[in-house]
Amino acid sequence: MIRGSGLRLDGQGSGPRVVALGGGHGLAATLTALRRVTDQITAIVGVADDGGSSGRLRAEFGGLPPGDLRMALAALCGDDTRGRTWRQVIQHRFGGDGDLAGHSLGNLLITAMWEETNDAVTGLDWVAALLEAHGRVLPCSVTPVAIVADVRGHDPDEPDVVSVVQGQSAVATTTGDVLGIRLEPAEPEPCPDALAALSVADAIILGPGSWFTSVMPHLLIPAQVAAIRDSSALKLLVLNLDPGSDTETSGSSLDDHLYFMQRLVPDLRLDVVVADPANVEHEAALRQTCEDMGARLELASVGYPGSDRRGEHDPGRLAVSFGSVLGRWQDEPLWR
Repeated sequence: MIRGSGLRLDGQGSGPRVVALGGGHGLAATLTALRRVTDQITAIVGVADDGGSSGRLRAEFGGLPPGDLRMALAALCGDDTRGRTWRQVIQHRFGGDGDLAGHSLGNLLITAMWEETNDAVTGLDWVAALLEAHGRVLPCSVTPVAIVADVRGHDPDEPDVVSVVQGQSAVATTTGDVLGIRLEPAEPEPCPDALAALSVADAIILGPGSWFTSVMPHLLIPAQVAAIRDSSALKLLVLNLDPGSDTETSGSSLDDHLYFMQRLVPDLRLDVVVADPANVEHEAALRQTCEDMGARLELASVGYPGSDRRGEHDPGRLAVSFGSVLGRWQDEPLWR
């Protein structure tokens, strides 16, 4: 067991046991919000990144891409001076045009700990202990994966042609219509600690984030989606604020997001779907789609006020929404 002042790996603490799945800025917002609700947090992070610093380290060392794992750890740093300092340090990105240019210090630190411990989970636990992170960060798979998508109109000159697009970076930036996604390998080896966390969770939160490259890939790992499906925990999905503004989902609606999820995992039932009313065009239709998935639609203002940070979730507002939903779930377990 590794224990920092904020990190506990013995399953003890106050508040509900919450597991959050995703990657990138969306997962970071969720984790920052959850720190205000509970101190029993486990983040399960995607490992498909193949661009930037993470892609370079993945190609050179053959391990997991550290970038989204780093962002999750940074989000779990405390709000005191020490926590804010460590958050800034591990997010620091080197400039210049040398070999270190573009690398994040946190990515290098995580990669170094993996080499020292020869184990992805142990290395992440040690970094979390160093940061005194308020929670645990785990990869969804112990080996890297690649996202593969079938995209119509990936080539603008051939709008009706369906192409196979490989790699997270390519899928995230396609301007075509993503028809389907899969992982290579098709059945990646799940992280045992992640499956264990899902099995004892009181709540499981999916999203927000880039739909095809950060959120949905978690539902393509057979053992992991089985653990989510079989869990008795509250299953909560946070929808994106402005789905049409994201390159990979340009022109789609929140209903389209849910339809895609239904096609991907038709037997997965949800309990709650959180959406910001400012981004809901047809409430009755969205509510019906949620009900078809077994879920109750919760409308809550969870975006930053104003337009300066359009499309970004406000962790403070998200925390209020999480606290409300989790509180009702605990007090009235049959309200669903």
